[in-house]
Amino acid sequence: MNDPNPRLLVLVAHPDDAEARAGGLAAIHRDLGHTVKFVSVTNGEAGHHLHPGKELAARRKQEAAAACAVIGAECAVWDNPDGELLPTLEFRRQIIREIREFKPDLVLTHRPEDYHPDHRALGETVRDASYMVTVPHICPETPYLRKDPVVAYLWDVFTRPTELRGDVVIDVTDKLDTMARMLACHQSQIFEWLPYNWRLEAEVPEDPAGRLAFARELFETQMVENTERYRAQLIETYGPDRGASIRFAEIYEISEYASPLTEEARQRLFPNKNKNMPGIF
Repeated sequence: MNDPNPRLLVLVAHPDDAEARAGGLAAIHRDLGHTVKFVSVTNGEAGHHLHPGKELAARRKQEAAAACAVIGAECAVWDNPDGELLPTLEFRRQIIREIREFKPDLVLTHRPEDYHPDHRALGETVRDASYMVTVPHICPETPYLRKDPVVAYLWDVFTRPTELRGDVVIDVTDKLDTMARMLACHQSQIFEWLPYNWRLEAEVPEDPAGRLAFARELFETQMVENTERYRAQLIETYGPDRGASIRFAEIYEISEYASPLTEEARQRLFPNKNKNMPGIF
């Protein structure tokens, strides 16, 4: 029998990736009392234009913990160097051990197709680890799982070689404020590095309220555009009226290399009381 309180593991490359791509679904799970864990598999030491590696890595670890505290999620930041991640056997063992130890029902991670080499390396490694978590003689020091979790890929905007399938769409409009508060905890990224990298540094406010609004606006446009790309799936899921009016949605593609997403699993792992589907809330 499936656990009515599923466990969500968000495996991302960098300390702010989870909030920007899965913060809404994570907040929904926490509202329901489910266990959620964010794991950044690199230390984030390369993500700045001024601060050196070790100093930045320590700062980003603190920022990640503060962001997770907003919703009461567990947090971990690993020591793998930022910008140098490779899909090695040792890294695969790290992923296998993490999945086995946490025993998630749902794993969220990057697609193997992505702009960032760390994202691609992690997506490939999770794909390669998915079946291996059930093999007893692989990493035998960590008890193996009898069943794979469901693995879903985080939404992105890239179309080559393939566009993200909208297997699951979740309305997160009412979670945007929570997501903004989580993102704002990553001060080194949201108010320093990304504005510099995107040539927006002159637009960053100094006051806390202004910065919170800036954190939200930084991702709103991208989320609105991406939501519109999956409008047909939203209408199918939520019905014509609700589906047509949703402004902010998270989109997920289900990996074929782990457990399939049954209808029962869909209801447990992607909960949303507004869905136009029988049996959900």
